[in-house]
Amino acid sequence: MNNDLANTIRSKVDIVDIIGERIPLVAKGKNFFCVCPFHDDTNPSMSVSREKQMYTCFSCHATGNVYTFLMNYEHMDFKQALKYLGDRVGINTGNIQIKKKTTKYDKLYEAYQFALKYYQNNLNSNVGKTAKSYLKGRNIGEETIKEFEIGLSLDSKDDLTKLLESKSYDLVTLNKAGLSSDNHDIYNDRIMFPLYDISGRVVGFSGRIYKDNGQNKYLNTKETEIFKKGEMLYHYHIAKEECRKKNTVIVMEGFMDVIRASTIGIKNTVALMGTALTKDQMQLIKRLASTIILCLDGDDPGVHATLSIGEEFQKEGIEAKVVMLPNPEDPDSFILKNGAERFNNLLDSALNYTDFKMLKLKEKVDFRSDEEKANYINRVIEETSKIDDEIRREVILKRLAKEFDIGYNTLEMRMNRLLKNKEEKQAEIPFTPKKAVDKKDKYRKAFEQIIYFMLNNDWIITQVEKERLIFPTESMRATCTEIIYYYKQYGVINVADFYTYVQDKENILEFLNSVLAGSYKETTDMKELLEYFRVIREYSEKQEIKRLTNLMKKEVDPIEQAKIVEKIRKLRLGDN
Repeated sequence: MNNDLANTIRSKVDIVDIIGERIPLVAKGKNFFCVCPFHDDTNPSMSVSREKQMYTCFSCHATGNVYTFLMNYEHMDFKQALKYLGDRVGINTGNIQIKKKTTKYDKLYEAYQFALKYYQNNLNSNVGKTAKSYLKGRNIGEETIKEFEIGLSLDSKDDLTKLLESKSYDLVTLNKAGLSSDNHDIYNDRIMFPLYDISGRVVGFSGRIYKDNGQNKYLNTKETEIFKKGEMLYHYHIAKEECRKKNTVIVMEGFMDVIRASTIGIKNTVALMGTALTKDQMQLIKRLASTIILCLDGDDPGVHATLSIGEEFQKEGIEAKVVMLPNPEDPDSFILKNGAERFNNLLDSALNYTDFKMLKLKEKVDFRSDEEKANYINRVIEETSKIDDEIRREVILKRLAKEFDIGYNTLEMRMNRLLKNKEEKQAEIPFTPKKAVDKKDKYRKAFEQIIYFMLNNDWIITQVEKERLIFPTESMRATCTEIIYYYKQYGVINVADFYTYVQDKENILEFLNSVLAGSYKETTDMKELLEYFRVIREYSEKQEIKRLTNLMKKEVDPIEQAKIVEKIRKLRLGDN
């Protein structure tokens, strides 16, 4: 990696601008604060420093510079983050070569990428004519086939498995990956829709029948080490930029809904791949945009899912909007039957979740019964009390009073009681921020403080090198060595640039995060620095005494034991 170029790009970008475009920042003193997007957070616990061009969460200890933020928040790799920022400041990064990180799952990703190309080739060859004709009949043309990388599995038991075996993929890996079962192809004669993780890597497939052969309509990849439905959203990697531009994300149930919406120019869509919403998916959706539209199926399970998901967003302080599709339509079937204009009209007229819920409550009420009518009115008031907007609350109560010929004051009194009870319950549980358990002893703190001093003061680097300190762990030693090397190479130390420099050194990054997330002083004088050196030497001596004591316990020769005892005595007296 060209470190000079990476640092040049970083120096032209303000981390406050990059994070502020994605998460609301509030200025406090010389830093900015926001709700941390890297853990389940409700109070602003992340600090962003314009001076240092770094961010740190004091709760989960997420730390880094602008590259790290984009990699963790947008799920980019380093090259993508570099290109994104390079394009932003007008610097070409096309020729930069970055060493790819290897993982234990690389073989699985490679197998899926190979399978993707194989399926695509099948669809685009003579054997794919019938499948293509089927897709055309479903209004899925060449452009959409290419955009969503749709393919075809052959009517054969083991064509793909044998091909992958010939490419050095073993059967254990293929069975584990969900591409084979009992050493045979899982997918036979199905139109193949690739499923992607949030970084855009193919991690699974959904195979759809296109002939009436009595099989299940869809066959999906089983959950594997790289394919976990609850941690992904279909189309996320493509939709995120469009969602940001429109500040709106449309949440659907299945991938075909997303594909269909794309054919009419709606690209800011993601799919849950089912009706359940997990915490991981919730966090991903919240990152995409502030306006969330739920566009699930119009049948009873879809309505139930909308109510359940809407409640989860409401707990997070977000009122999603809801598109009401007629039963039993889904977005795919509705668009096919009614066209783009009518679907766009539905999007434009999406209801606030609370209004949608009230409509659904009303559907099951027998208004001939005074008891059911009263229960309904109480439920509406209860739901209205969850709305923070006072004007909306008043509008709903006035509408309710008019509809049922009830005095507005009666409804308002009921509302005020609910609001008061809510406030009292909140007051009963005062907020007490969780204190992080600090398990670092004085020696660990001393080592980390020295590193922190080195990152912020050129002259201390020279002093540490002269002192020849012995750091106790490999990550500490490696970090110290890299800081010294970096300073000699560039003649200056900068935390944000050094962070970029060690981006591919995971052991150093882990230790560096621990240091940067701590509360350490930035500057010192020689007197204080020497005191830190003394503490570190004391630690080294204690470790050596411990080593010699263990050695003496194992030694059987009395003369050798006496020598070890003398060494320990000298260490304790400081005469070494």
